[in-house]
Amino acid sequence: MGRKSNNRAGKGKAKGGKVMDSAQLARKVLNFLDNHYGEEFNSKQIVKKLEIRDSVIKGGVEPILHKLAAGGSISKSPRNYFSSNKEPEFIEGVVDFVNPRFAFIVADAKYKIEEDILIKEADLKNALDGDRVRIMVYPLKGNTGRMEGRVLELLERSRDEFVGRVEISPRFAFVVPDFKKMHHDIFIHKGELGGAEHNQKVVVKLTEWREGDKNPTGKVTRVLGKAGEHEVEIHSIMAEFGLPFEYPEEVTAEAEAISDQISEKEIKNRKDFRGITTFTIDPADAKDFDDAISYRKLDNGNFEIGVHIADVTHYVKPKTGLEKEAYDRATSVYLVDRTIPMLPERLSNGLCSLRPNEDKLTFSCVFEMDENADVVKHWIGRTVIHSDRRFAYEQAQENIDNQEGDFFTELTFLNEMAKKLRKRRFDKGAVNFETVEVKFKLDEKGTPLGLFVKERKDIHKMIEEFMLLANRTVAEFIHDKNKGADTFVYRVHDYPDLERLETFSNFAKKFGHEIKVGEGSRISKALNQLMDEIQGKPEQNVLEQLAIRSMAKAIYTVEPKGHFGLAFKHYTHFTSPIRRYPDMMVHRLLQHYLDGGKSPEAETWEDKCLHSSDREKRASNAERASIKYKQVEFMALAEDKDYEGIVVGVTEWGVFVEITETKCEGMIRVQDMDDDYYEFDEKNMRLIGSNNKKMITLGDKVDVRVVATDIDRRTIDLEFAGNESNNKPRKRR
Repeated sequence: MGRKSNNRAGKGKAKGGKVMDSAQLARKVLNFLDNHYGEEFNSKQIVKKLEIRDSVIKGGVEPILHKLAAGGSISKSPRNYFSSNKEPEFIEGVVDFVNPRFAFIVADAKYKIEEDILIKEADLKNALDGDRVRIMVYPLKGNTGRMEGRVLELLERSRDEFVGRVEISPRFAFVVPDFKKMHHDIFIHKGELGGAEHNQKVVVKLTEWREGDKNPTGKVTRVLGKAGEHEVEIHSIMAEFGLPFEYPEEVTAEAEAISDQISEKEIKNRKDFRGITTFTIDPADAKDFDDAISYRKLDNGNFEIGVHIADVTHYVKPKTGLEKEAYDRATSVYLVDRTIPMLPERLSNGLCSLRPNEDKLTFSCVFEMDENADVVKHWIGRTVIHSDRRFAYEQAQENIDNQEGDFFTELTFLNEMAKKLRKRRFDKGAVNFETVEVKFKLDEKGTPLGLFVKERKDIHKMIEEFMLLANRTVAEFIHDKNKGADTFVYRVHDYPDLERLETFSNFAKKFGHEIKVGEGSRISKALNQLMDEIQGKPEQNVLEQLAIRSMAKAIYTVEPKGHFGLAFKHYTHFTSPIRRYPDMMVHRLLQHYLDGGKSPEAETWEDKCLHSSDREKRASNAERASIKYKQVEFMALAEDKDYEGIVVGVTEWGVFVEITETKCEGMIRVQDMDDDYYEFDEKNMRLIGSNNKKMITLGDKVDVRVVATDIDRRTIDLEFAGNESNNKPRKRR
């Protein structure tokens, strides 16, 4: 029996009990039709779609539709079906699938839409994270206050292979993907399992996903092995991020066929530095030495310091298989236990590596400097060198500290010059981001035996400073040659967004640190002051990481913009062509201009820059995933005890804690905090107990215990020490 309405005519109650007049109803109906552009509805369908329950409001829908049609706001068909007259916007962009319920579309830059567009899962048309799509943007903002829309067409899949754990039942099988932004299990027919067994890690390729199907269908293309084993998990990470397992046979053959002989003709075409003191300084386990430094005192009292870089483009020619593979990889990737090189070993560790006591072809930036480290003049060109000594960082630092050993005089002088360059750079507004780098000690099976924080000493900073000088000099040389009109590859770091910086400033306040957000060099000064303040403190790691995240991301582009973090007007990457494709691009363009060539068309090079930036991001994400995996494994094997930690994040569902001793981050779930009912205070980023009024907020120092680790999800579950359930066994999944 229907409920009688006591409301006056023209008013009624909408869902939720709110009173709605005819003007509000008209806006609601118009908004609905506008957000369903291209579709027709009759009045009954609209009532149902809007979930209108009140009889008065139901009766008002039909007259309002006719009134809107008469006024030209909507269209009416002869069958009394109504549709929107408003033109929506059609754009293309990339899917960012944040959770199972909705995704955002990041619009292509050409549309100049700063706000991401929200798409509900039902309107994604089976698009997945990273896919390129064409969407319709609704004319009006939705209830969220954001621009909303729906996918019209899937233009390009970003990936069709996923890694996950296979689950086999008597009649069918599913693969549960590791990738956190893949929110659908993948259905596998029994005949497409490829020999995989229950609970094994596999690579699965999508084969079909019909519209209306809840899950995609796929087939297993590679069985990785038993979940939890080191090699299997590392291979899972490689497959998850689309990293190559090996080189194509033809590329390896091409590399092996390159002669290691340097002709006299080639040497005559280059500046000869073989008689000048030269050495390399690299990590102890490095094999690809792509930079060397030469030093000599000049007759006029100044000093000649040469930065010599492996001449990779002498060996890797355009339109070859080697070039294609280098471009596709775009960067070497450094996982926790291995390097996935950009170039085959024949090149990276052999022909191009600036090994000692061998003649090597290089591209050089040579500086004449006075004793104040001012550059009097410079020269850029192709050279041949002969390295006298290969130093590990530790050896070179020891020679400086002890003032003895090979080339200790030269090393000491170069170190003093680098300190002057560094001071000058910071005086001009460079930001001192000295991030904590955690390294693992692994046994022969890859099991973590321990971890340590990598220490950056003067020798690391010395090499960094001369590489920065070379990179900056090359960028400024090309830019100033034709006032920035010539196409070139720059490394650009934009000024930070003040709103994001304000958010970071508020976060730092929770730890007791004040940051005065200004502009330009004032931002740099404030950030440097903070970096000095937090050295050695428990919050150092988290604040350094968050400071970096609040900055703009450095990218490759042909736009001749500056580098905020380094305080350089122009900057590029010239010094690591063995491991970075953009450096190869720089070498090619640089030689082209040195030979008097005209500026090439910019769009092609910008596309290469975009590709390189994307590959850099992929490599960074894979490296982080491998570290997180080892952190989870390490904490699963670590001593069962209380750990000191610091609260680094607070959400409505849990508290994130970084363990001070191991730099590993875990979460205490609110549902497991059984001493009280905790409410989330979003404004102040804290949890408050309803009864005990206990507050848990950012920066709190806490004691925690590990209660569970999950290798698949790469998560660590914690609880506060002192919990009565501490004696329960630790779970490892």
